[in-house]
Amino acid sequence: MELREVIGNRRSIRFMRPYKPVEIEKLQRMLEAARLASHWGNVGSLRAVVVMRDSASEEVLEALQAPIAGFQIRIAPVVIVWYLETSAIDHQDDRLRELMAAGALGFGTIEEKKQALESQLIPIFKSISDELKKPGLGEVDCGQGIALATLMAYEQGLGTCCLGTPNTEQIRINLGLPDTARVLLLQTVGYPAESPEAGGQRPRQDLGALFHLNSYGTPFPRSPDVVEELERDRMLQEPAPLPWREAELEYLQKALGIEPPGLL
Repeated sequence: MELREVIGNRRSIRFMRPYKPVEIEKLQRMLEAARLASHWGNVGSLRAVVVMRDSASEEVLEALQAPIAGFQIRIAPVVIVWYLETSAIDHQDDRLRELMAAGALGFGTIEEKKQALESQLIPIFKSISDELKKPGLGEVDCGQGIALATLMAYEQGLGTCCLGTPNTEQIRINLGLPDTARVLLLQTVGYPAESPEAGGQRPRQDLGALFHLNSYGTPFPRSPDVVEELERDRMLQEPAPLPWREAELEYLQKALGIEPPGLL
């Protein structure tokens, strides 16, 4: 399947088949994709705990519950708890040395690069290490890893949905994560119970309202030819709601035993 179609079809799947487990090999492929994602300084601060509903403790499962869209967590066979390990920055020196050895840093002779690394780059990173541990760039690069894991999930026929939670500290404690961990989000994973279209393309703001060219206030131009190309490749699809969506939601509510209101 072409990447454009993967991206176009990749919607949040909120309704999973609770009776169908996810093969651990498919979860590994998701984690491998996240592991290979780009990360500033090769720090690799993205980490995860994969919680399998059929084998996790009741204490852990209870800690995952969220006041919003909690039914998704209750029915999903797998919940991935993605977190950022701030202590990864403490090993920045070694990661930079690895990059240099791999030919990914600087130019000149090996000795010249070693000298520049040890006398310039590493001291700079050490001087700002406390700032780098705060929310910011790390979350951006962790997001890249989660995005690649999500695309891998779709490629394997799985559905996912990323969920925020106010219970991050309780989740951290119940999973035994260190104090240096910062829980980012929960990602439900399973085989979709709803159609892959999930009711059609979700609403999005206009391209020109989001992105600018050269300076703020100059909308990035949107070429009709490119739009037509993306529609042909199924990256842009029929907008929601599709005419049968409400009937599908009613069916899913009954089949999965979800109590109204359905948002919760």
